[in-house]
This record gives sequence, structure tokens and C-alpha cells, in this order.
Amino acid sequence: MTMFKRYVPIVAMALIGIGIQLGVTAAGKVFYLTQLTMSAYYTLVVIGLCLLMGYAGQISLGHAGFFAIGAYCSAALTTADCSGVRQHAAGRLLSKIGGFVVSKDLYGDELVRLNPWIACVAALLLTAVIAYFIGIPVLRLKGHYLAMATLGFGSIISKIIVGSSFLGGADGISGVPAFPLVPGVSVNGDMNARIPNFYIAWGLMLLFALLMSNLVHSRVGRALRSIHGNEEAAATMGVDTARYKLNLFVISAMIAAIAGIFLTHYNGGVGPSEAAIMKSVRYVAIVAVGGMANLWGAILTSMVLNFLSLRGYFGSYDDAVFGLILVGMMLFAPHGILVKKDWRFLFQKPVNGKNDSV
Repeated sequence: MTMFKRYVPIVAMALIGIGIQLGVTAAGKVFYLTQLTMSAYYTLVVIGLCLLMGYAGQISLGHAGFFAIGAYCSAALTTADCSGVRQHAAGRLLSKIGGFVVSKDLYGDELVRLNPWIACVAALLLTAVIAYFIGIPVLRLKGHYLAMATLGFGSIISKIIVGSSFLGGADGISGVPAFPLVPGVSVNGDMNARIPNFYIAWGLMLLFALLMSNLVHSRVGRALRSIHGNEEAAATMGVDTARYKLNLFVISAMIAAIAGIFLTHYNGGVGPSEAAIMKSVRYVAIVAVGGMANLWGAILTSMVLNFLSLRGYFGSYDDAVFGLILVGMMLFAPHGILVKKDWRFLFQKPVNGKNDSV
């Protein structure tokens, strides 16, 4: 693929984002930007999962767990009172580099919290470590065994969150502060900042899409496709399949954690539903609809389905809809609805009175 063709989808998606913002603003529906912003953050998880499933052939039903690890770690660190920590050596070092944010509570007392940037780094490191040590044994499995193992991991994370009082239990964590990016610009849920927050989320989504697109079309991407096609043959040709799969698994988990971090600061809180098993099923269903090796198809599908879900169009049948979508895709269009090969049989001429499907 030429460099020009590679960047055409990026430009197109950027123009689509601008058009959406201008359209909803002109129509007086600025409140739609709230759900669109959240959809863009959820799409980050889909981007990482698309890379893992479509190019390395690894099915993960535990990405909601990685999303929750990033979200809860950042939320817990930025809402905890760090007044006593500043007296220690590590606290004094953090104070020198701006690691604490000092403010006033409702009663005028000093409130010391960890800088969201420090919390973000800590959350990503924690996610990377967990993904690494989970990935070493789990990625030795294949097919439905791998899916069940990652499902078990996601279930463990969900139960830990609900059963831990310091993580808020069933109530989750609220009061998460804004995430400052540059002076005057931050990720927050302020209604008056809907437009800049939409562009932050959209831009972050396009940034990771660009990075993943470049990765796919690099030497590493060719190695990943060879693993997906035939892992034994790839190993025979000298591809370190175990290292590539593990590294990609960690990268994909960290992208999910980044999504959790930013969405938590945008919403001002996080609840245990973000770690639910059906969240992982939802991400897999979205990747299946868009096409497991179709990055831009997965992004478009994620934006549409997540927006419809967040607007409540599926009602109380939300989880059932995504489960039905996943089953339907596996039966009728396993490569995704935006991939031509699954629908080619509709246009083929009959051979011996029958249509030969691909």
C-alpha cells in the first residue's frame, strides 16, 4: 500500500469528525457530542482488539478487564488523599516534579491529590505488567481455549472490583478530577466543554488508528499476518511467534487501559459495569461486524453501535443485541459485513443450479 492510500482514511475520518461536530451543533443537538465522545474512547479498545484478533489471530474476552484496570487505577490514585505521602522521600520527590495537585475541598481544607499524569503512567505500567504475566501462559493456548482463559481473567477482575471496598465496590469511584493535557485544555465532563472534549477523543482515536495502521504495514505487521495465517509455518521461517504475540497482547491491553483512563476522567467516575463480561463480548462483536482485519471498518462500526447503545436505542436488551450480533456474524459473515468476500455469493451466477459461496 502506498503512503498516500494509507493516510486517505485518516484524512477522511478527520473530516467526518469535523462534519459530525458542525452538523450536530447546527442542528442544536450538541448533547449528542457526549455520547460520541464516549464512543470514541470505547473505540480505542476496539482498535487494539482488532489488531490482536485480525492480525495475530488471538481472541480475547478479557479486554474489559484491562479497560477497568486502567480506569480504576487512575481513579483510585487521583481521588485518594495524599497529604501524608508528601512527608516521605518519594512524596518529596513527586512534589518537586509536580506530582501532586493541591486544591480546596467544600469546607476550605487543603486537598492533596496525585497528578493525573502520574496516575496515568502508574496505571499503564500496572496494566503492562499484568498483561505480560497473564499473556505468558495464556497465549500458549489457541482457539476456544484461549477465549475461555481470557474470559476467566476478565471475570476475576470484575469480581475483585465488586468485592473491594477501596475500589468503591458496587458503587464504583466518583469525584475523579479532570485530566489536564495542556494549560487551558483538559479532559472533563463540563457541558460547556463538549466540543473540545469531542475533538480530544476523536483525535486520540485517529492517533492510535494511525499508529496501528503504520504497524500493520511494517515488517512487524507482515510477521503478525504470517502468524495469523499459519503459526507453524511462520515459526519455521524464523518468526519469533511467542514474542510477537506477547508484545501485541501487552500493547493491545495498554490501549484498552488508556481508553479506560481518559473515559474515567471524562465521566468523573467509573463503575463495575465497565469490567463486566458482556463488555468484552461487546468489543469482540464490534470487531467481528467491522471485520477482524479491517481496522477502519471496525472503527466505523464501533462509533455507530456504541453511539446507538449509549443513546439507549437498544433499551434493556442492550447486552442481548450485542450477543445476537456476534452469533449472527459468526454464522453469516465471519469476516465482517464490510468485507466483500462474505457477500460475494449473493452476486455469483448459479452453477449447476446453485450459488457457490466463498
